[in-house]
Amino acid sequence: MTMKSIYVGNLPFSASEDELRTMFASYGNVQSVKIVTDRDTGKPRGFAFVQMDADRAGTAVQELNGRQMGGRTLRINEAQERAPRSPR
Repeated sequence: MTMKSIYVGNLPFSASEDELRTMFASYGNVQSVKIVTDRDTGKPRGFAFVQMDADRAGTAVQELNGRQMGGRTLRINEAQERAPRSPR
């Protein structure tokens, strides 16, 4: 089964990977949830990526984009490939 990566932005800093897994699980099989943290402080940066079944991801994005979580409006869309970084 093909997996699709979904970007979840504007997350409250209190959000947990379990909360996100539960939110997306009602739309299909969730393979992984990764809340992105700051490399130096270890604190959440306010966004995450959810990997789930490709055939169900579109519905999840449509249904969940704009949902409230912890007083914040979530921005949810299909994740884009990261542009290559230039060497330092």
